[in-house]
Amino acid sequence: MEMSFFGRNLIKRNEGCRLTAYRDVGNVLTIGWGHTGPDVYEGMTITQEQADQMLDERLDREFGAAVTKAIGDAPTTQDQFDAMVSLAYNIGVGGFRKSSVLRYHLRGAYIAAADCFRLWNKVAGRVNKGLVRRREEERALYLSKGA
Repeated sequence: MEMSFFGRNLIKRNEGCRLTAYRDVGNVLTIGWGHTGPDVYEGMTITQEQADQMLDERLDREFGAAVTKAIGDAPTTQDQFDAMVSLAYNIGVGGFRKSSVLRYHLRGAYIAAADCFRLWNKVAGRVNKGLVRRREEERALYLSKGA
């Protein structure tokens, strides 16, 4: 399964795009559409095309692949997949693998899984309004289209 255009737009809307490296609310060096990692450095600048390419590559090769592996053959709609990839992109693959979202999804407990998106709403132990909004969007997407 691959991330849909709609799912990518959910990430773009919530991450925003900055073409010069900056420190996010968690003090993590970030660039583009929320791209982090050892290749991001202070003062780094990229083009919009590079930002789009970084997002597409990471969603396909890293986050989409990790979610696909984690869900295995569990019944999953496109919207559920997109919501879980968005969550993984924001909290990391390790966080997603340990999440109650995944655990309940694998059991087919979709309402419980959807409600668990709301647990990932803090930065440094404090509720973050942007994350509250994002988790509600992901939850709604996860539950949409007959999930």
